[in-house]
This record gives sequence, structure tokens and C-alpha cells, in this order.
Amino acid sequence: MNTKYVTVIGGVNVDIVGFPNSPLVAQDSNPGTIRVSFGGVGRNIAENIVKLGVPTKLLSAIGDDVFGQQVLAQAQVSGLDMNDTLVVTGYPTSSYLAVLDEKRDMHVAISAMEILESLNVDFFAKKRPLIEKAKACVLDTNISREVIEYLLTEYRQTDFFLDTVSTTKAMKVKDLIGLFHTIKPNKIEAEMLSGLKIANKKDLLACGEYFLSKGVKQVFISLGKDGLYYTNGLDSGYISAHSIHVVNATGAGDAFIAALVYGFYQEYSIDYCARFAMAASALALSHENTINPNMSVANVKLLMEE
Repeated sequence: MNTKYVTVIGGVNVDIVGFPNSPLVAQDSNPGTIRVSFGGVGRNIAENIVKLGVPTKLLSAIGDDVFGQQVLAQAQVSGLDMNDTLVVTGYPTSSYLAVLDEKRDMHVAISAMEILESLNVDFFAKKRPLIEKAKACVLDTNISREVIEYLLTEYRQTDFFLDTVSTTKAMKVKDLIGLFHTIKPNKIEAEMLSGLKIANKKDLLACGEYFLSKGVKQVFISLGKDGLYYTNGLDSGYISAHSIHVVNATGAGDAFIAALVYGFYQEYSIDYCARFAMAASALALSHENTINPNMSVANVKLLMEE
């Protein structure tokens, strides 16, 4: 039995989203609904991994405020180990405030994530055992370029998984890409990270080969509604996207990389990992919450069979 754990390094967020009951009126008070939930790419990935039955430690930064206390309390309930997360005195927990219109499209948003700058090289130098002894370590690009470079170069024996977060933040790791074991960019991010245009299947294969030549061991390129391309140099393939009613698209990527980590943890083949991750992503899409409360190995496998 595998007794190792996975470490996730990345952001924790409090998401505050409001939407009106009727057409949004600017510069006025709009009756509507406000929802508060806990998010952050790193935290979402970590909670999904826990739901798949893998012991997981999250290294992030939170404030010593009410939101920070609630994040820790929820982690304890879910089984996510946040004992080594940095609690910053006198600083608010990272938050994301969004106002949607009556069609649930974003009207405006404000992101306040400065607290993540507290995650410096000195902090991670003190966490060496948690990184070195992990079966795998997931990095999201919300942390600084300096810290990412330190982790990738200092802990060469650790297998790092990359979550790109966004096209802009992904550029932090363009010249470090070969130090990752597994990457999961979408088509646009893959083009930016490789410098290669993907217009057809031949281009896609060339892009995969580029990443492998840099040192990446596993490449998964998301093609959106067109599915997924994956390769490790020995095995490669395409998987069509699941036909499923999309309820909430925000958590699909987090579930996907969590499932890849699960597959790696269990030492499954890249083909099985790809199919498992696609099913986990589809399961995430089917629920209104960013993290589907029904996420489990059994439910993912059920969806794979269907």
C-alpha cells in the first residue's frame, strides 16, 4: 500500500460573488444574492486530491482573520493537512470579489492576493522534508517566479506537476518548463510556452515533442471541446471530451490535475491517467460547486465506464 503523501503549493482564496435579481444597474445598489466560498487553485486541487483518497499537504498563506480561520476549519473537516500553511499576522486572507450581471457573466472583479508574496524562499527552505519526501508536488503559478525557480532547482529529485492557472501567469515558467515532470496547459498556453503555433494535428505532435525534448516526462494538452492530447514519448493519444451538461466550468481544470496526481500516485499508465482525469473533469463540470462534493475514485470510474 502506498503510504506517501502529495504536497500542493499554491493559492488559497475566499471567493465572494454577487449577482442581481434583475438587470444590473451601474452606480446603484442592486437587490440580489451574495455567495461566499473558499477557493484558490492550489487549495481546490488539494481538496480534490484528498477526495480521491490521497494524503495531501497544502503549503500556502492565509491571514489571521475570520476567513483564514474558516479555511483551516474546513480543511480539518475535509481531511486536508494545512498544518504547515503560513498564517500571516495582521494581513487579510487572499480574496476575490466578483459582480456578475443578470446573465451570470462577469461585470467586474477585484483580486487581492498580495499575501501570497509572503511565501518566499526562506519559508520553503524550512519545509524541505515536506517537499523532498512527497510522492509528487503540485505548483500553481500564483506563487512568485523566484520561489518557483528555487523549488524546481533546489529539489531536483521531486516530481513537480504544473498548473498554469492562466496564460499570463504561465509565462513565469516558460524557461523552466523542462524541470516539471508533468504539465497540463491548454492549447493557447501550450503555444505560448513552446513558441509553436498549433493549427493542426501535426503541430500538436510537434508541440508535445518540444516539451519532451526540454525534459518534461508527461504532457497533457487540453483542447477544450475537442478533448485532450497526451504523450510521454512512448505512449500518446487523443481522448474526446465527455458529452455532459455543464453546470459550472470553473473547477474542471483543478479536478483534472488532481486526477493526474492520483494516477501518478497509483503508478497507472499515462493512457489510464488521461482517461481518469478526463472523467474527473467531467464530474466536476456536472455540479454547481467548484469542487464537486461527489468527487471520488468510485464515481470517476463509474463515469469512465459510461
